[in-house]
Amino acid sequence: MRLTNVAHLRLPFGRLIGYDVRVSAPGRELPISFDQRRHVKAGDRPGSWMAISIRLDQPVDRDVLAAAWLAVIARHGTLRSVFVPGDDGESRLHEVEVVGGSWTEHPIAPGQAVNDALKEVLDAACRPCSAPSHRLSVLETAAGPTIVVAADHSHVDMWSMLVIVRELLAALADAGAGRASSLVAVPAFAEHSAALLDRARAPQEVHDRWREILEGSGGMMPRFPLPLGEPVPHLERVEVRDVLDVDDSAAFTAQAGADGVSTLTLAVSAMTGVTRELAGEPLRAVFPVHSRYESTWHDSVGWFITNSVLESGDPDPRTCAAAVKEAVQLGSWPLEEILRPWGGMPEAPGMFAISWLDLRRLPVRVDAAGLEAQYVSAAIRTDGVMLWFILDESGLHLRCRYPDTPEARTHVGAWLDQLVARLQRIARSSAGGRLEVVGRSYRVERATRADVPAVVALLADDGLGRTRENADDARYEAAFDVVARDSSQYLAVVRDETDGVVATMQLTIIPGLVRSGTTRLQIEGVRVAAAHRARGLGAAMLEWAHAHGRSRGATLAQLTTDGSRERARSFYERLGYEPSHVGLKRHL
Repeated sequence: MRLTNVAHLRLPFGRLIGYDVRVSAPGRELPISFDQRRHVKAGDRPGSWMAISIRLDQPVDRDVLAAAWLAVIARHGTLRSVFVPGDDGESRLHEVEVVGGSWTEHPIAPGQAVNDALKEVLDAACRPCSAPSHRLSVLETAAGPTIVVAADHSHVDMWSMLVIVRELLAALADAGAGRASSLVAVPAFAEHSAALLDRARAPQEVHDRWREILEGSGGMMPRFPLPLGEPVPHLERVEVRDVLDVDDSAAFTAQAGADGVSTLTLAVSAMTGVTRELAGEPLRAVFPVHSRYESTWHDSVGWFITNSVLESGDPDPRTCAAAVKEAVQLGSWPLEEILRPWGGMPEAPGMFAISWLDLRRLPVRVDAAGLEAQYVSAAIRTDGVMLWFILDESGLHLRCRYPDTPEARTHVGAWLDQLVARLQRIARSSAGGRLEVVGRSYRVERATRADVPAVVALLADDGLGRTRENADDARYEAAFDVVARDSSQYLAVVRDETDGVVATMQLTIIPGLVRSGTTRLQIEGVRVAAAHRARGLGAAMLEWAHAHGRSRGATLAQLTTDGSRERARSFYERLGYEPSHVGLKRHL
């Protein structure tokens, strides 16, 4: 799923429509979480919202969409609550009733970007003390609507945005089928806030460790370890980077497994190493952890995030695993009591926070690719550095927000460059790509354009290949370009210790409806150089191919071999392949 901010959000041009609900007078007072209180205490302001956008491929009747949105609101208590400023300067949370209203078109001025028009709408509607502080917006186009759901951060987190999308789509499906909404109320976030108030006091060692880490940061929450310029809010600079594709992500995860740690921990190891190299000090960062500690809250919407602190001084993966475990434990206790000696969270310019979300492990899923879903943040002024990672089926992505000053561009930019390079280096030297065969070491890698001649030479290096391949044919490079652009294709080369290409194979992931929607791994063009045959390399390659297929969701591997290749057929049968089908070919 793409991480972006409103300035970089990919939007079509169309009519911008917003749905205005009606809200009752404030009702009973509700408990407030520590982070909600801190957030609202900063004042009623624009740019405190987060959003998610999705694109539908069919027009949706406005009345149907409004009814679906009201069904989502009815399910979640936090979407039926508002903050009300008090005469004492404190804002209090109150329950309200939310009922249907009307649609409003927001004109897009001549020359105005759609993004800017949307930003104006959300900045006005989704403020901490708005009633309500959420907004359903639609960009209507002939190709179908783009829906944007936004809410002030006090009521949602990134997990919540997925829940909202899933339930909005479910309510639309109910309406499309002529059914009443199947959505029923779930426990409200206010109940979670009340439950936290009843939790036991944190042990003294937790208080002591918090104090140690904050003292190491000058008595403040951790700050970015390199200069950012004048310590006042500046216009933000947002960088969005696709760090690892799906294959490199699988290789990175394989390396983490070989090291006996999580994928997050290996990323922390990389960040620790970069911080040591550039700043000469440990990695210290604010580290958000989710507080959905029971499955009761998995389907609820709210700000189920609390902040912890991460301190990691040694890039050794197992040491980093202990640091991550400690950070999770430090964030598992109510913060209000822990931070009371500092009068609350001791923030200072330059605060550095790192957020990690592995969408593959969440119990709530949506078709992010099919919906062209995008997580969206507001555009703000900032004096700190916020780094978000998202890991999903397409790979590892990051978004970084920092002050747009010359110093921050230089130092945060260099830190990000080195981090991305290190993460990619780990993936490409991963244990997941190594093959150990009879005392020899090989590496499986994605082929590059420079490898095309070597691959063609391998394809031609047998009796059949010599009659079919022509090394001088320019079509190979054109074919390589097509393969390289197709994310379902993996043209593999195997390198020996001298970095020479000694084998190749082409792997294709084929989704389909047959066999109850089975995804298949197609294996073709398996070739091993003559000097490296009969050593077990081919079998090791096939085992690697099977792991590649499993990582992409395949549950069945298939291949074909020419009828004249008796030895190849025997080889595949020894690896468990069955001659269950008859393959047919025809020239076109």
